Amino acid sequence: MTIYITVEQVDALLGPTWAPHDQKARAVLMTNTWLTNLGLPEFDPVPDDVVQAGAEVAREAAAGNIFAAKETGVLSKSVDADGVSSSKTYSATARKISAGESFALALLSQYLGTGQAKIVRG
Repeated sequence: MTIYITVEQVDALLGPTWAPHDQKARAVLMTNTWLTNLGLPEFDPVPDDVVQAGAEVAREAAAGNIFAAKETGVLSKSVDADGVSSSKTYSATARKISAGESFALALLSQYLGTGQAKIVRG
C-alpha cells in the first residue's frame, strides 16, 4: 500500500474535528488503501489535489461511507403487508457513492487512465 496522506495532512485541510481522534488513523489507513486500489501512479511528492482527494475520502471513511458492509447474492426484495406490496431489485455490485468520494474521484480524474494509450506515428 502506498502512503498518499497522513492524519496530520487531513487535520490541516479539514480541521481537527473531521473525525473523533480514535477513528482518524483507521480512516487514513482506509483512505490510503482506497487510493492505492485506484492504481494511481507513484508520486514524489504527492500533488496537492491528491492530498485534498485523500482528505475528502478520509472524512467519508470516518463516517463509515467507504468500504461499508454490503449485501451480496440478493438481487430482489419484496414486502407485502395487508395487500400493499413493494419490491426493489438491485445489482449485486451496486452501491451508493458518497458526495466526498465523488468529489475525490473528480479531483483524481487526471491521474486515472482510460485504459487507452496515445500512439504517435513518426
